[in-house]
Amino acid sequence: MTFPVVGMVGGGQLARMTHEAGIPLGIRFKLLSDTPQDSAAQVVNEVVVGDYRDLDTLRAFARGCDVITFDHEHVPTEHLRALEADGIPVRPGPDALVHAQDKGVMRARLDAIGVPCPRHRIVADPQDVAAFAAEGLPEGAEGDGFPVVLKTVRGGYDGKGVWVVRSVEEAEAPFRAGVPVLAEEKVDFVRELAANVVRSPHGQAVAYPVVESQQVDGVCDTVIAPAPGLDESLALAAEEMALRIAKELGVVGHLAVELFQTRDGRVLVNELAMRPHNSGHWTQDGAITSQFANHVRAVLDLPLGDPRPRAKWTVMVNVLGGDFPDMYSAYLHCMARDPQLKIHMYGKDVKPGRKVGHVNTYGDDLDDVLERARHAAGYLRGTITE
Repeated sequence: MTFPVVGMVGGGQLARMTHEAGIPLGIRFKLLSDTPQDSAAQVVNEVVVGDYRDLDTLRAFARGCDVITFDHEHVPTEHLRALEADGIPVRPGPDALVHAQDKGVMRARLDAIGVPCPRHRIVADPQDVAAFAAEGLPEGAEGDGFPVVLKTVRGGYDGKGVWVVRSVEEAEAPFRAGVPVLAEEKVDFVRELAANVVRSPHGQAVAYPVVESQQVDGVCDTVIAPAPGLDESLALAAEEMALRIAKELGVVGHLAVELFQTRDGRVLVNELAMRPHNSGHWTQDGAITSQFANHVRAVLDLPLGDPRPRAKWTVMVNVLGGDFPDMYSAYLHCMARDPQLKIHMYGKDVKPGRKVGHVNTYGDDLDDVLERARHAAGYLRGTITE
């Protein structure tokens, strides 16, 4: 029997963990990586070093692959269409992926299918931003409508390409990037949530429990699964909305729908990601089938696995680089203190603020599970020393 070859474009930690999920299934991976030192390039057997923005490189890489998938959304849409024209399955395909690549396209499509989003529109210049801000004021209200959130429509992630501006003068910076700018209302939200779903080519789909995602300086810090205190009907509505988005957009593979829970009891879509996602890392140890395993199954059109949680609570905390690069020396303390702790490191050089790994904990007492995860992540980083 010949097992399929999955071609993964992008050599980051998402590719590394997706490859890991394919190993028990005997799935072969081929990687297109920027450098031989990238996280996934350290562990995948067949690595091609090249530029994903070059069509000839992509075509040469795709030869011998049964399907192409990604650990980021940055491959030019027209290149993906060229691969499909060559007869190579691309999952998710360009017609779906463009909604994660271009925030303007995403907002227009979600509007068309009736998905609730923050008030928004493309703006032309700082004066247009001021006009957008004023449009959101209730009739008779005083003020200028600021602050407003501005986003470049392409290329942003982890807080990059996003500005919260409080005046016309502050609105100048986003336009220097030379790409269209999307203005959005600054949502008065209680917390951020994420709904993670996986869909296969023949339409089978599964939904993971909705999680709470806590951000620090625009970067995901902590994920709690399931989101504590979330009304059951609102959780179900969020899952159903994510499944509907996946179906309407034709997503194949994993889809993360980042959400705002508003103070008036609604959920609004913030962002989409069509790949395994930080808000789903908890599933490695906390779900019957992880997001990575289900992404592999989906792109190969295999039956999807059970997404249900294994424990009452699972908490993921990212390990960020700090001033202590020797994280291995912290293992003795972390593992002895918490034998149930799960550590996942990415093989990256430690730099301040850089995601270099994450930890997962689980159990029946949320306060205990949170404390264990945060202690371990802090000790690995060096901000906790006892």
